[in-house]
Amino acid sequence: MEEELKCPVCGSLFREPIILPCSHNVCLPCARTIAVQTPESEQHLPPLLHSRGPAPPAAAPGAGPGAAAGSAACLDSESAAGGGSGGDHADKLSLHSETDSGYGSYTPSLKSPNGVRVLPLVPAPPGAAAAPRGAGPASSSLTCPQCHRSASLDQRGLRGFQRNRLLEAIVQRYQQGRAAAAAAAKCQLCDRSPPEPAAVLCEQCEVLYCAACQLRCHPARGPFAKHRLAPPPAHPGAPGGGGDGGGGKGAGGGRKLPTCAEHDLENYSMYCVSCRSPVCYQCLEEGKHNKHDVKALGAMWKQHKAQLSQALNGVSDKAKEAKEFLVQLKNLLQQIQENGLDYEACLVAQCDALVDALTRQKAKLLTKVTKEREHKLKVVWDQINHCTLKLRQSTGLMEYCLEVIKENDPSGFLQISDALIKRVQVSQEQWVKGALEPKVSAEFDLTLDSEPLLQSIHQLDFIQMKLPPVPLLQLEKCCTRNNSVTLAWRMPPLSHNPVEGYILELDDGDGGQFREVYVGKETLCTIDGLHFNSTYNARVKAFNSSGVGPYSKTVILQTSDVAWFTFDPSSAHRDIVLSNDNQTATCNSYDDRVVLGTAAFSKGVHYWELHVDRYDNHPDPAFGIARINVVKDMMLGKDDKAWAMYVDNNRSWFMHCNSHTNRTEGGVSKGATVGVLLDLNKHNLTFYINGQQQGPPAFENIEGVFMPALSLNRNVQVTLHTGLEVPQSVKQPKLPNN
Repeated sequence: MEEELKCPVCGSLFREPIILPCSHNVCLPCARTIAVQTPESEQHLPPLLHSRGPAPPAAAPGAGPGAAAGSAACLDSESAAGGGSGGDHADKLSLHSETDSGYGSYTPSLKSPNGVRVLPLVPAPPGAAAAPRGAGPASSSLTCPQCHRSASLDQRGLRGFQRNRLLEAIVQRYQQGRAAAAAAAKCQLCDRSPPEPAAVLCEQCEVLYCAACQLRCHPARGPFAKHRLAPPPAHPGAPGGGGDGGGGKGAGGGRKLPTCAEHDLENYSMYCVSCRSPVCYQCLEEGKHNKHDVKALGAMWKQHKAQLSQALNGVSDKAKEAKEFLVQLKNLLQQIQENGLDYEACLVAQCDALVDALTRQKAKLLTKVTKEREHKLKVVWDQINHCTLKLRQSTGLMEYCLEVIKENDPSGFLQISDALIKRVQVSQEQWVKGALEPKVSAEFDLTLDSEPLLQSIHQLDFIQMKLPPVPLLQLEKCCTRNNSVTLAWRMPPLSHNPVEGYILELDDGDGGQFREVYVGKETLCTIDGLHFNSTYNARVKAFNSSGVGPYSKTVILQTSDVAWFTFDPSSAHRDIVLSNDNQTATCNSYDDRVVLGTAAFSKGVHYWELHVDRYDNHPDPAFGIARINVVKDMMLGKDDKAWAMYVDNNRSWFMHCNSHTNRTEGGVSKGATVGVLLDLNKHNLTFYINGQQQGPPAFENIEGVFMPALSLNRNVQVTLHTGLEVPQSVKQPKLPNN
């Protein structure tokens, strides 16, 4: 967390921090050093800018002109305010503008003596007379040392920026905790009893030293010159050192409630969402925020606190994943070491077996294995160092955010909450999906073939070809729709073995043997025409020129219990007219024409209904099932590829191979519903009209694959209803409204 509490200018803990318009913080003394004053009547940098205090010290010998200019650039709030009394300056950037939010443009800029960008000088208006030096109005600006956005100071100077009381309180508590921890830490090399308090901690040696032991045992020279000495770490019980944080309430409760910067006697009571700052009642009375979105201070405090907590939970989860990832990488190091040693031993044994002719080649091959291992180790170490750095930054931000959340100062919290929430969200986004995956594998893709003839020894080298690894089924992409299943798979990461194709196998839905349903290079496959209400097992394997790899894990897929389908426009007769997303059918001809459904059934029990929307001049529509190659230019059932019931307004008949059977009283009219029950477990077909069974089971001993079918002419319009449960009893169904 210490990095969050350091000023970006001086690098020390914040002293009297102020909030810049860009939401970054800077020490008030540092703000005076980087503020730049530019007289509007001059085109070049002015001489030394004198504040009301003592004159700035002269630059040290050899420091160069930049040092003197840096001293001259110091500006306190009084001098900035004094420079603004010369009238209305339209060229200044307003700190309170709703259009630019106080941010300067990204125009080419100058460099201040401390390396921070400042705004370019504002030229005098054309034709303006040159005023005496220091006599004209001056424009003062301040550039953020982090994002390099510049803002002009108004008449109040640096007093126009709000003090970050919340950050100031956290810094004070952190300093107290660090001092207490430093006093409690003891030197680990002292001969005295008790040991002296530790003064420093060597981050490389991980040893605490007192001042005397550090000079004696860890001098800043030789191999210790590059070691970093840090203050002793805070122990868990120390304030600010990871304990229960009980000091936060006391620190917050002991501070005086903040008052409005413009009205000293008024406390903050509201929050202006447009300006993103707390305001008092008198500010609202004066009409400064008339058209702004103003809300209660307490409500906005709780809302922003909840947003920050929610974003912080995401970063915390990513930090946990990063810690687990570091453990994985360290295990990977050990595996790489072990596998490297195994490959070396195998290589030595094979090369020694080939006697003198292999001696020279053995050294080359050992070098390749060593380079491969070193490369993998380097990649993993680089990844560990990178991940550790990101984790430390995220942890520091988390600790800082937790300290902010403990504070009970709503206005102070809301001053920094927007920027802090964005920082936490950005920190969470840096843990992208690929960031927590190893860049290399622990396996060495090196195989030595010791069978070549003696004359081929000088061409002996590692061959990269291996059997392909086990494919990984992508369960999130595997799905079922009706009686179709879709499977997707991919190769595991860091797999370098070539793959020439895949073999997908599926069982018969009854737990029978697997059979090949796809062979090819694609990693996505859809299998149609399966049984409804069935459970299928699927698996996949990869192959290359070395052979076929192992099977993947088996995935279990359940097809739909009931069928959802529509009329099929691709197979319908050209006179058929479909509408309502292919669920409503009519015809352009007075002759009967056939249309099929998009589903095919070979197993199970299925039920669908057809609602008669229009029925004119007593036609004979036919309902039933058919093969895919049924004749489509005559009534359904007149050939041997269809089984149907045709019906008029008074009676019905069953028809197959143009044979009419089982005349039954009862017909259809507008609004009637015809139900079709296909039971392929009992191999029969039954019809219903308005919920009542129409005659006996129409056909029995039917075998094979069937599709829903319908024939009609232009006097009839029918709408298909699917996905219905099989009727358990004879009942009157609810008819849809006309």
